[in-house]
Parts: sequence; C-alpha cells; structure tokens
Amino acid sequence: MSVRLKVCGMARPDNLRAVAALRPDFLGFIFYPKSRRYAAPTLNPADAAAVPASIQKVGVFVDEDMAVIQQRITEYGLQAVQLHGSETPETCGLLRATGVAVIKAFAVREQFDFERLRPYVGVVDYFLFDTAGAQPGGNGTAFDWQLLQNYALPVPYFLAGGLALEHADTLRNLQLPGLFALDLNSKFETEPGLKDADLLHQMFSQLRA
Repeated sequence: MSVRLKVCGMARPDNLRAVAALRPDFLGFIFYPKSRRYAAPTLNPADAAAVPASIQKVGVFVDEDMAVIQQRITEYGLQAVQLHGSETPETCGLLRATGVAVIKAFAVREQFDFERLRPYVGVVDYFLFDTAGAQPGGNGTAFDWQLLQNYALPVPYFLAGGLALEHADTLRNLQLPGLFALDLNSKFETEPGLKDADLLHQMFSQLRA
C-alpha cells in the first residue's frame, strides 16, 4: 500500500515509544488545551526527541497564536503543523514560510463544497478531511468517503474520521483522487490519548499486506 499512515493524539511517553516502534509515517501531538488528548501536560520535548528521525512529528493546533505554534515547533522538533480551526490562507502561508509542512483540516458533512479549499492551494502542503462533529477532531465517526471522488485539486490529503480495524480491507483498496495518508486516532484507543499498540499493529499489518 503506497498511502502513508499517521497516528494522532499521542500523549504518554511509554505509549509513544510503543507506537513509534510500529514505524508510522507520521505521529500527531495535539496542542489544543481543550482536547482530551492534549499532549503538553504529559509529553515533554525529550520524549518527542526520542522519536526516530524517519517519522515526521505533527503538531495539531486550533486557532492558536502564531508565537505559540512557533514555540511548540521549536520545543518538540515538529516537521509539520495541522490546523483544525478557522485559520486563513494567509496564516497558513506564513507558517509554511518558516519551513514546516502545513496540513489544513476541514470538517466534512453530508455534502462538501471543494471550491472553499481553492484559496489554500499553494499555501498548504496537504488538506485533511475529518468528520464534522462536536469537537474539532477525534469524534470517532466516519463520513461518506465517496464524496472525495469529486476531488480535483492539486493538493494531496489525509483521510481521517473514525477509521477503524473493520475498515482495513476497504481502505487498502480505496482508490480516491488525491489520497495521501490515513489518519488513525480514536478507534485505536483504550482511553483518550492512550493508543492500543497491538490493535494498531493489526491495522498496519493489514494495510501494508
């Protein structure tokens, strides 16, 4: 399978090491204080520094001040930022100019107007499509992936939203224009911020078969 794999919502040192040993392509750290997976209280920069260099570290933010984002980038050695709020194309462009990859997340409902993404083309590296819900992310529900058959923009994207082990066969054979990576989170947890490494291993094995 050529699509990349991201595990988001890492929040505990021992769990981080166990999941990193599975060699995902990306690991996500949520720096949103209202999130149940807020990383800063439990993961320190030294924990992040121990992540193998082959794994890109992604910081997740929601309408955060630019100075705070830049501080987290420096502290945790982030290679990418994932923006889940109402961040403008201008903000995305400014962050991208600092040398990090920018992932702009959008919530998908029963319908989605892809034209609203066009102002972000050229100022982000990736989009992320997640299911609309009560929280900016990690709601644990999937949307109709066939909506993405209409995707025609030149920006690759991460697919998120309730991806689970039961979806492995479908995801492995999913043919969607622009699909770059799968984002795994709440369906692989024993509690918010604590991933089930064995369950993730099963998912990785099936997706990479």
